[in-house]
Amino acid sequence: MQTQKNQLCIVHQIRNSCKFVPYKDRKTVCADLKKIYSAVNLDDAEYAKEEFREKWDKKYPNIIKSWDKNWAELTTFFEYPQEIRKIIYTTNAVESYHRMVRKFTKSKSIFPTDDSIRKVIYMSVKEISKKWTMPVRDWGLAYSQFAIFFEDRLAA
Repeated sequence: MQTQKNQLCIVHQIRNSCKFVPYKDRKTVCADLKKIYSAVNLDDAEYAKEEFREKWDKKYPNIIKSWDKNWAELTTFFEYPQEIRKIIYTTNAVESYHRMVRKFTKSKSIFPTDDSIRKVIYMSVKEISKKWTMPVRDWGLAYSQFAIFFEDRLAA
């Protein structure tokens, strides 16, 4: 049986990393962080992380501490091809979806039955999906890789 690994969100890691970086350094810090998460493979990512450490550790030690602490989980996406990795670190679709569902459910503090909340969520999905007009960039390539890696989860 294969063990399941957790994938921390790269977007959240970057936001957390930049939280205390002044505006004047933010662009440069983000560009250097991008070298880590967009590396071709894990070895290149580790090299980029060490370059980041040399450049920024004295000024922003908590950034590299956080990356080191979460490194095993953050880098699980290097097990996948570039097309899947790009989906992992560039979209926050699930988070966005949850936020939109909360908008529909927050006005009601109590639902009389489980079925009533299901109906509200169903109706919210109908409304939310109307706004999904833009496809994910290069979705065909990503989908083909998902079909290879997760064929047991995807039906034709």
